[in-house]
Amino acid sequence: MANATGLVAGYALDALLGDPRRWHPVAGFGRAAGALERRLYRPDRAAGAAFTALAVGGPVLLGTAAALATRRHPVARAALVAAGTWTVLGGRTLRRESRVMARALGRADLPAARARLGNLCGRDPSTLDEPELARATVESVAENTSDAVVAPLVWGAVAGLPGLLGYRAANTLDAMVGHRSPRYARFGTPAARLDDALNLVPSRLTGVLTVAVAPVANGNRATAWHVWRRDRADHPSPNAGQCEAAMAGALGVRLGGRNVYFGRAETRPFLGDGPRPDARHLKRAARISGAVGAAALGLAALYPVTVGRVAGAAGRAALGAVTRAARGSGRGSAR
Repeated sequence: MANATGLVAGYALDALLGDPRRWHPVAGFGRAAGALERRLYRPDRAAGAAFTALAVGGPVLLGTAAALATRRHPVARAALVAAGTWTVLGGRTLRRESRVMARALGRADLPAARARLGNLCGRDPSTLDEPELARATVESVAENTSDAVVAPLVWGAVAGLPGLLGYRAANTLDAMVGHRSPRYARFGTPAARLDDALNLVPSRLTGVLTVAVAPVANGNRATAWHVWRRDRADHPSPNAGQCEAAMAGALGVRLGGRNVYFGRAETRPFLGDGPRPDARHLKRAARISGAVGAAALGLAALYPVTVGRVAGAAGRAALGAVTRAARGSGRGSAR
C-alpha cells in the first residue's frame, strides 16, 4: 500500500508541478555519470559494461537502502516513493512541449518551432519544414510516453524505489551514450541493451493503452489496433515502433521517413496510413499521452496490492522452503 500510495502521489505532483526548474536530481545524475564516463571511457564494450553497472548500480543500491530503512515505516516509505516518482516522471513536461510546438506551427513560426525541437529529441531541426517538425514531435511524444511515464510506473510498481531510480538511471545513460556514433559505437552498447531490455514490457503496454484510449483524441480503436499490429515491428528499435505505430494509428497519420541527427542520417519505414502530421495533431497526441499515463497509473497502483502481493507471498514461501531444506540437509550431514 505504501508503494501504491507513493506512486499515485508522485504522479499527482508531476501532473501539478511538472519537472523541477532547478536542482533536478536527474540532471545531477547526468553530470555525475558524465564525470564517471570521463574516468572509465575506452572504445570497447567491457568499459561500457563497467560504466553502466556502476552508474545504474549506485541508484539501485541507494533505493534499496532507503526501502530497507523504511520497511516498518509506511508513511516514510510512501513519501520516498512519491518523491522518487515525481523525480523520474516527465508526463506534464512532455505534453507541454507538444502544445508549445503546436502553437508555434499554428502561427507558422518555423524558427521558434525549430528552436523548441531540441527539448523533445536530438534531430537536426535546421532544414525541417512544418510536416517534419510535427512528425518529429508526434514520434517523440509517442516514444517518451513510454520512456518518461509508463516505464517508470511499471518499474516502480514491480520494484518500488529501487525500480524507479534504476530505470531512470538506465534510461538517462541510454540518452547519453546509447546512440550510434564513432565514440559510443561499442562503449554505449551495454547501456543501450539494458535500456532496451527494461522497456520491452512498458513499450508494448504503451502500445496497447494507446489503442485503448484512441477515442479521447477522436481516434478509432479498430484502426489503431490494425496499424499497431501491422507496423510495430518495422521500426529499427525493438520498443519505439510499438509506441509510434499505435500513435500513428490513433491519429490517422503516417510517421517514419528520413531523420537527420547532426550529420548522421537514418531512413526508417513508414508507420501508419494517411497524411503527414501537422499542428492540429500535436494537441491530440498530448491528449493521448495524458490518457495513457492515467491508465498506466491505475495499473501500477493496483499491482502492489494484487499481483505484487501474490508474487511476494510466493517468493517468501519458496525462500522458506529452500531455507528449511538447507537446514535439513545440514542436520543430516551432522549425523
